[in-house]
Amino acid sequence: MKISTKVLWMVSTLFFLSTLPALGADVAKIGVIDFQRFLGTSKAGQEAQAKFKDQGTKMETELKKKETEIKDLRDRLERETMVMTQEVREQKEREYRIKVSDFKALEKKSLGELKELENNLVSKIRDDLLALIEEIGKRDGYLLIIDKAVAHYHPAKIDITDELIQIYNERGDKAKK
Repeated sequence: MKISTKVLWMVSTLFFLSTLPALGADVAKIGVIDFQRFLGTSKAGQEAQAKFKDQGTKMETELKKKETEIKDLRDRLERETMVMTQEVREQKEREYRIKVSDFKALEKKSLGELKELENNLVSKIRDDLLALIEEIGKRDGYLLIIDKAVAHYHPAKIDITDELIQIYNERGDKAKK
């Protein structure tokens, strides 16, 4: 009986000692960033959105002006079609089709330019943010910082978006001064 008690005691002690390193291990520090909220809330994100909106408004105004010209041409063509000769009517219809085609090309070009502007504005902010995330991650000992769009679930307390916005805005203000 004494031998089995000693063996049991030794096994229990070994088991307890083997779990000690696990008890002393650091907890993995994980952070989550909401990039969409960052873009909408940070000063740089708001400036980029304003610039994008201004450019979009300018392009929209230009497109509406061209569209009005095309509608006027079509209305005039419909009104005058009975008094025109066949040759003049065909020429006017050809001019109308060319204007419609030019309008569609301009519309496509404008959308492409807007998309390119958005990509340029967002990529600059994203690059700066990634550098900041890396810095914060190393400084504060994070094991992992991921975008909220990738995380299916996370507790709100690991969201570091507000901290990043504050630091990013402060650095932006210092750079402007």
